[in-house]
Order: sequence, then structure tokens, then C-alpha cells
Amino acid sequence: MNVIFFSRRVGRARHLNLSHPLTLTVVTALALGILVGIFALGLHLGESSMARMALRNPGPALIAQQAEVAALKSQLQDRVDALAMRLGVMNAHVIRLNALGKRLTEMAHINSREFDFDNDPPQGGSESDGIGRGAQVPDLTVMVDDLGRRIDSRSGQFAALENVILGRQLSAEIKPSGRPVREGYISSYFGERMDPFNGEDAFHKGVDFASDAGTDVLAVASGIVTWAGPREGYGNLVEINHGNGYVTRYAHAARTLVTVGDEVERGQAIAVVGSTGRSTGPHVHFEVVKDGRQIDPMAFVGR
Repeated sequence: MNVIFFSRRVGRARHLNLSHPLTLTVVTALALGILVGIFALGLHLGESSMARMALRNPGPALIAQQAEVAALKSQLQDRVDALAMRLGVMNAHVIRLNALGKRLTEMAHINSREFDFDNDPPQGGSESDGIGRGAQVPDLTVMVDDLGRRIDSRSGQFAALENVILGRQLSAEIKPSGRPVREGYISSYFGERMDPFNGEDAFHKGVDFASDAGTDVLAVASGIVTWAGPREGYGNLVEINHGNGYVTRYAHAARTLVTVGDEVERGQAIAVVGSTGRSTGPHVHFEVVKDGRQIDPMAFVGR
């Protein structure tokens, strides 16, 4: 079969023999190409339509996955909210700790610059040679780390403050202070005086407190009993070692209430007022010894 084409420009006809093998092959290829293109376009349109339908009408598997993702997001948000609440509570505790630290510092009369609870300790360092990174929006992890560092810092400050206060309290407990009797009066002071037995000049190494016989003799500081019993000139004597070179003595007691090795506290009754030994009447001969030498007890009686 022949197909004839007429051209007006050249003014002649062209013949196309469809029965020629080459011509037939080209025509067949073109037809197949057109069919394949139509089929591919239809397949693509079909898939797009099915995808749109799947989105509009998701299957059970997709619905289950969407529900699982939503549940995980809800759990994560709940945990974040709970962590944020804990951070708020912890921060409130830190604020209260800071207020307590400031009050303790003021009560202990400590320089506030040594225990500054308003600001974190000064920090610093060399500048980086590289290109720095700008500040980022803080997340919960950064907030937790920062709060942990603040708590650690406050813990160290409180430990040091506790040591200072306890040291002062211990020093105050073991240092002689006050009177050895609740009621009575000073009948003889420390220093030069006339001996009450022979009328000669003598050096009085303590302070005498006149009081009613049978009343309690009190320890003026905490310590360990190193003597409890008769001693020449002192009568019944109680001696207490307070450490740091301090020793106190309570003489002329009617009887002692403690024994050697006992640990006593300030204000504890250690003996009973009497007039044993070299004495003219019921009283307590009170001595303060510092590093082996008697010193004037009046420096401690008035504390």
C-alpha cells in the first residue's frame, strides 16, 4: 500500500510505501510508543487518585500508627510538664536556702562577701580564638544542669558556714564563762590581799563566791573532770580541763557530784557548796588556769 504526499512549495508528489519493511518498523514503533505513554499516564493518574483517596480514607494500619504517635507525643509532653514543675519546686527551695543562708550569715556576724547567697561565685577564662556561637534558647536539660550547679555551690557554702558556726559554738562552750553559783556574792577578789588566817600579805589565786551551804556548784564551761576529791588547802576540789589550755577549779565543796573522767557540760552541777579545807565559811574558791598559770577569773565571770 502506497501513501502519496503533495507539496505546494516544491510542486511535486512524494510516495510512501507502507509495505516496505523499514517504513513498517518505524510506524509500528511510533504506535507502540504512543500506547506506552498513554498507559504510563493512566497509571500515574490512577496512583495519584488512590493516594488522595487513602489520605481521605486512611486504612486501619495508618490509623493505628497515627494514634501511637499521638500517644507518644502526649506522654512526652506530660513528662516535660512534670519536669518543669519539679524545676520550679527545686528553684523555690534554692531561693529559701539563699534566704536562710543570708540570715545565718547575719546572725553569725560573718562578712557577707565570704558567703554571698545573692550571686554565684565569680568565674572567668580566656577568650576563645575560634568563632563563637551565639546564645541558644535554653532547654530543660540546660536548666537542670544550671540548677544542679547552684545547689552544689550552696551546699558547699552551707558546709563551710556550718563549720564556722560550730567552731564558734564549740569555742564558746569550752571557754570559761559565768559564775560557779546561781546565788551569792564575791567575798574576795583575785590578787594581793591579807591572809584571813594569819593576817599577812598573800596572793589570792582565785575569786571567792560566798553562798549558802548545800547549794549547787556549777561548771562554767564544758570539759573533762581531771580531779574530784580532797586536795591540800582546797578541801574537796573539782578540777575540769576544757582544752585549749584552760582549766577551772572549784574548791572547799562539802562533797563532789562527779568523778574523774566524767564529761560535764556548762551549767551542770558538779559539787555542793561547803567549807572544807582552808576556809572560814561556806563559799566556792574559783580558779581559772591558762597554760598552767592562774589568771584573773573576773575576765570570764562577767561574760
